[in-house]
Amino acid sequence: MATRTYAALLRGINVGGHKKVPMAGLRTLLEELGHSDVRTYLQSGNAVFTAPRGDEESLGAELRAAIEEHFGFAVDVLVRDGAYLRAVADACPFPAAELEAKQLHVTYFSAPVDPARFAAIDQAAYLPEEFRLGDRALYLYAPDGLGRSKLGEQLSRPALTKGLIATTRNWNTVTRLVELTRA
Repeated sequence: MATRTYAALLRGINVGGHKKVPMAGLRTLLEELGHSDVRTYLQSGNAVFTAPRGDEESLGAELRAAIEEHFGFAVDVLVRDGAYLRAVADACPFPAAELEAKQLHVTYFSAPVDPARFAAIDQAAYLPEEFRLGDRALYLYAPDGLGRSKLGEQLSRPALTKGLIATTRNWNTVTRLVELTRA
């Protein structure tokens, strides 16, 4: 079996001094799990690695268990291969090249999302902010950035993501992970 390159997206680490996962420690942990070419991007929980075996689900579960054992707390982890990350970037319904990276975000989900989950959101009430659903992803255009986004606030309500792991990255991170996972 050929090796494949993946990105691990950790949710909710290193925010406000909670759930601290040093990137050097994360790199070491991934190497101890038998992965190679391990690199991290930013402090917000993005790691790229090459794996000789496994799939997204099993690799995510393995890393989640290792983090809990090593650091003493649970962290949600999504693992996506490079081809999927490229497909998400390529499918962006917004003109990414014309926007500032802080205006465009992707929320990655652990499973496909039924559009009915979001049907109650009156998108017109949030204009010029907009969102579109993709395959296990949600694209958010927030012209004033995510921190000021009223639509982003609505989309992150626990009722909308119940039963899913959801983690959001800005467009700079989306494109950087595509570059780092390019085979």
